[in-house]
Amino acid sequence: MKTKGSIKKRRLRYNHMTPKLAAELCKISGEKYVIYDDKEKLEPYSHDEVAETQYAHMPEALVRPGSTTEVSSIIKWANRRKVPVTPRGAGSGLSGGAVPIHGGVVMHMDRMNKVVEYDRINMTITVEPGMVTNDINDLIKGDGLFYAGYPMSLETCYIGGNVAENAGGGKAVKYGVTARYVIGLEIVTPTGDIITLGGKLVKDVTGYNVIQLMVGSEGTLGVFTKITLRLMPLPKANVDLLCLFKTPDEAIAVVPKIMTAGGIIPTAIEFMDKTSVQTTCQYLNESIPYQQAGAMLLITVDGPNAAQVEQEYEAIGELCMKNGAIEVYVADNFTTSQRIWNVRKNIAEAFKVISPHQSLEDIVVPIASIPEMVRELQVLSKKYGVSIPCYGHAGDGNLHATPVMNPAWTLKRWNDTLPNILIDLYTITSRLGGTISGEHGIGHKRKKYMPLVVSKEYLGMLRSIKKALDPNSILNPGKIFNTLA
Repeated sequence: MKTKGSIKKRRLRYNHMTPKLAAELCKISGEKYVIYDDKEKLEPYSHDEVAETQYAHMPEALVRPGSTTEVSSIIKWANRRKVPVTPRGAGSGLSGGAVPIHGGVVMHMDRMNKVVEYDRINMTITVEPGMVTNDINDLIKGDGLFYAGYPMSLETCYIGGNVAENAGGGKAVKYGVTARYVIGLEIVTPTGDIITLGGKLVKDVTGYNVIQLMVGSEGTLGVFTKITLRLMPLPKANVDLLCLFKTPDEAIAVVPKIMTAGGIIPTAIEFMDKTSVQTTCQYLNESIPYQQAGAMLLITVDGPNAAQVEQEYEAIGELCMKNGAIEVYVADNFTTSQRIWNVRKNIAEAFKVISPHQSLEDIVVPIASIPEMVRELQVLSKKYGVSIPCYGHAGDGNLHATPVMNPAWTLKRWNDTLPNILIDLYTITSRLGGTISGEHGIGHKRKKYMPLVVSKEYLGMLRSIKKALDPNSILNPGKIFNTLA
């Protein structure tokens, strides 16, 4: 008999896939929609957009369910057979959240990509999780509506993945992130039950807010099979401003003034530090006089008519010029808008020319702390001898601080040094009142750093919720925190 002091936590044990188990899976979804014992076909599902190979892990099988009933049957089968299941959307994530780190089965939701109901009167749309996010807006824009939960990768990502990560993007300043628009869910629980949450209601305080628990749960607490989204009136006009400043302090100081002194809530306020600006403009052969700029703001304004938008962007431009802007460029047509947004969207690509090895981070700090964060990144850059460009969403403090491998280094030196860079980065972020992810999620890429920014009691609460809903730890185990029996 074990004494109290000798009791140890043990890791959960899972069964490996076998031909017999694969055959059982085929009976549920059909042989056509199951891949087993084919490394070449399974390899694309061993990683997401995180490039580092240490975060990859091969699945043992893939299944592509076509209905809620199939999803439920697969999860019930997985519980009986003790096989882990990892839900997956388009694989565009940046946290390793859809990587099957315990092997088992990847559940790819691409077949479940239909519109269930489009309710113009109630301004809602119910879709399956495999629908490409941009396709939703293509469908409804003719009716003067749009889905405002805008991730930067909306042309490729699935709505199910957006909900799983509570994805954000450039428009979050005015419109918020995914969670604001999810008002109903049909989910399959980690034990295989089918549950409907919410609906088309604007208000609902009937019990715990389980919808918001599920949004951002990274596929660990349920599989989304239907998603009801609140829609918004489509803006009829928009203009972009590219504002050059000498220092990050001057650039960030303008942000709250736009909303307080100006009384304007822009659609987007994107920030780019000097390193990001110079490298990307050189990469694009951009003729904007970026050499003088220590930082840039890219500001978008939209509204119901051109006159209101013009009034707002002129007021913002004047505020910027009065508060230290070197120059303000106005993009009031598609071509010029694309030109200035190209500077923001090509930062990661520009640094890949310097080195293909990067760690795209997702820190978030209070807006007023951005200049200090930029200064701290410059100190880190000198300390470790690597470039750390910083760019992101100034309007909500979400920054993509991205350590880039020194091209003179070996890959071993980079892999040995990066964890220390990240510890310093996250420690500074926490000291400034921030945390380690604003929109990309924790997955398994960042889980070991969670204790740097949250308490052990908070992690204990998360584990308790996971244990209550997923007693066998079948659904996407090992994400956010380590799963223990």
